[in-house]
Amino acid sequence: MSRRKATAGSDAETRALAELRHLVLAAQREGNRWLADELRPAGLTPSQAEILSVLAEQGELTLAEVGRLIVCETGSPSRVVDLLVKRNLVRREPGTVDRRVVHLSLTAQGRDLMETVTKAEHALNMAMLQALSAQERNTLATLLRRVLVGTGSGEAISKRYGLG
Repeated sequence: MSRRKATAGSDAETRALAELRHLVLAAQREGNRWLADELRPAGLTPSQAEILSVLAEQGELTLAEVGRLIVCETGSPSRVVDLLVKRNLVRREPGTVDRRVVHLSLTAQGRDLMETVTKAEHALNMAMLQALSAQERNTLATLLRRVLVGTGSGEAISKRYGLG
């Protein structure tokens, strides 16, 4: 959603745009609730699970790199990472060259939880699979990517899924 000026025309168009905005927000909220319910037995939140997933997918990363690949947290993910470190799910180590740089990686306990995270993500993916055809999913993803052009979340998704 670039910050360029756009104007809505009629009252009907304004109302349709408001509905679209609320549909996107509602879909995100419902997906987050679904994921939270699936993760609750493991004591994880969707934000924590996303960070674990990124570290499982990418390997060791700096805190800044994790921040550029996630969409669950705005700004620095340090608050969520702190909780994961306290739970011994993520290891935090200072850089060898620059000690101000913090490197993150999964601990054995964090890797063990990835099966739970993967199952929770799979359950949500299956719900989307049942709700939309392959063509509808591709169209929706294409349209949402277009909406997110020029945003931090859009960039994070592009980097994470190899689209940019």
